[in-house]
Amino acid sequence: MSLRLLSLQNHLRNVGLLGPKAVRFGAPDEIHLLSGGPATHLAQYSMLMGPARLRVLVRQPKRATHPAAEPHSPLKGEIVLIKNKEPFVAVVEEWKHGCWYHLTSLFASSLDEVMEKLKPFTPQETFQPQPVESLPKRPFWSGALAYDMVQWTQPIRLQHPPKEDELLTIMWLIDKMLVVNIKTDEMSAVALCDDPWAEECSQYLHYDEPLKVPSPPAANEEKSSLNDAQHIELIQTVRNSIREGQLYQLNVGRWWNGDLPDHPRTVFHRLTLNNPAPFSAYIEAFDLGFALASSSPETLLKCDGETLHTAPIKGTRPRGSSDEEEARLRQEMIDDEKERAEHRMLVDLMRNDIGAVSKVGSVQVKRFDVEAYANVQHLVSQITGTLERKQTGVDALQAVFPGGSITGCPRTVVCAAIDELEQIPRSFWTGSAGWIDVHSGECSWNILIRTLQATLTHGRWKGAIAAGGGITIGSEAANEVEEAKWKAMALRRACGWIDGTERKVPTRDIRTHSLTPELAVAAENNGSIRYEQSVAMTQPGVLLIDNLDSFTLNIAHSVAALGHDVTVIKARQRGQQWDDTTVLELLKSCEPTHIILGPGPGTPEDSPLTMTIARCAVSGKINTPVLGICLGHQAIGMADGMNLVRDSNGPIHGSPRACHHSQKNLFQSIESPASFTRYNSLCLTSNPNGILIETAHEAESETVMALRHPSLPVYGVQFHPESIGSKDGLHLLQNFLQVQADA
Repeated sequence: MSLRLLSLQNHLRNVGLLGPKAVRFGAPDEIHLLSGGPATHLAQYSMLMGPARLRVLVRQPKRATHPAAEPHSPLKGEIVLIKNKEPFVAVVEEWKHGCWYHLTSLFASSLDEVMEKLKPFTPQETFQPQPVESLPKRPFWSGALAYDMVQWTQPIRLQHPPKEDELLTIMWLIDKMLVVNIKTDEMSAVALCDDPWAEECSQYLHYDEPLKVPSPPAANEEKSSLNDAQHIELIQTVRNSIREGQLYQLNVGRWWNGDLPDHPRTVFHRLTLNNPAPFSAYIEAFDLGFALASSSPETLLKCDGETLHTAPIKGTRPRGSSDEEEARLRQEMIDDEKERAEHRMLVDLMRNDIGAVSKVGSVQVKRFDVEAYANVQHLVSQITGTLERKQTGVDALQAVFPGGSITGCPRTVVCAAIDELEQIPRSFWTGSAGWIDVHSGECSWNILIRTLQATLTHGRWKGAIAAGGGITIGSEAANEVEEAKWKAMALRRACGWIDGTERKVPTRDIRTHSLTPELAVAAENNGSIRYEQSVAMTQPGVLLIDNLDSFTLNIAHSVAALGHDVTVIKARQRGQQWDDTTVLELLKSCEPTHIILGPGPGTPEDSPLTMTIARCAVSGKINTPVLGICLGHQAIGMADGMNLVRDSNGPIHGSPRACHHSQKNLFQSIESPASFTRYNSLCLTSNPNGILIETAHEAESETVMALRHPSLPVYGVQFHPESIGSKDGLHLLQNFLQVQADA
């Protein structure tokens, strides 16, 4: 059906219903969201948009108003946070008299704000006939968001921003389209009542001429942004930063550029034929000489108005040349600790991100699969959440963009580190293409991997392709370089940049193999979560200190699911000074029942609030129960004179480890040893002269995993109890929350 729809697209161009001949209906620009391959829970519908009459563009602002950040090194722990963003301009254009005209300019400081400001331009009249549940019910916006919109979704300023006026976002208002049901092979025209374009298209719904897809021409010259030695050097730089505790995982990209021998639409046809994927897209802005051809296997976000869905991909192997070889490679990936840790880390990160807009207790891992595409097979988890009251898919898009699988963890730190490391804008690679109903927030967005970005220059199309991988401490640099190459191979072949002399990767049909997901134990009693922009706390409950980690909201959801109200405050804001007096004043003003010092990158000294609370707790200046997690645990140990050093066994991120423990206090009614997920490069060393008692150690290495004060309600755990890999984590948190303040 995918090839039939592409053939129909060509025919509609020929008969004047799409492209340059269709200007009586709207612009010649093209938007095609295609689900390639067989019908699955991923691939259900394809959408071929009709000519549009409104579009919105966002371009990189002038340096005078949006200067580049001063040089600094996030890879070495230098993080510059920006609280108040300078607004960007979204230009709304109207198609009339055969070209695009400026209609108005919208000023916004975030993705969700610009979507909100598009509402007056978006009709609320419903389509006839009414599409099925998972498709838009009325006019919507469709197009693509560049990765570099990260400037307005993360609290950072780029050191290497795009050039002035570089395209960052392009979306069209869609009020007519053709829809294909992949399972039934049925096609329908969807539009507002009495739409002439839809009426004319209806006569072609059974068009079934075969699509002729020419083979790629002889290989043309391509250029790579990195040679293999440079690529390896970048990977080693990331691994060194991981060893220092600055980050857990970072996605490194590599580019290939060259002339295109034919139109990018033809490249897209080749991709659809040879590398089908469920979240493919073709987008072309005719007058801008701009096109995207994507065969993406990954979804960033789906929202039906109530439920959120994301499906992060991490873990990769090539396809096998036979079922037996493929099964071996698949099992090798499933059993590989590095691949599973990387995937678990991403699942924890995306649980955190959709948790920002989801009801307590609603975020769940619904599926865990191996998804096998034409050339590669991946580990994929399906995560869902139910929207909190007054939140929509628009808010969710702001919360999750750009996708964690193509940035890394912790999110804010790695986005800044990617900018430092790659030193060139990513443009639309690792951004998103899709659609959104700005009134309801219903939407579907992919992640733009396996994507060609094409530009028309002096009458000739030029292309750029990027690929990469998530670098962890367990990454083998040479293997990561090869992985990036074969991730990009199908695209490079489709562009005619490589031929049969390049190493072959087996090509096979799409398949899905279901696995058993790791599940955190759910709780039924739901408290509330409140996010404070300042350190003020306006309600009693658990005070959670956010240290710029990507798992903080998982802790908040776990605590709230146990029936406690949680207030989250940010500890690393600029300009705030902390000492014993100011901390005690804060705690007196808000009177929390419990305090949790959260995890985060770097060392406890990077968070003066966390370090000061730890000192006050250990010295007995506060009697509120305190639990330190990871960095918070390290702060408590350092407050008692323990030293913080590199773990002699190396960093461990996303891997559960067996811990022997006391079976008392935090570990009451938990069997020993118990398995908990670690995310740390640094650890505490024992202090024989200190007062704290070591209550848990890793089974193999004897690394200190937990501490407690002998007489005060002060505790620390090096591991992450909120992770999906910590089976008894919720039980441990419940034990802590049952501790009463020391009278």
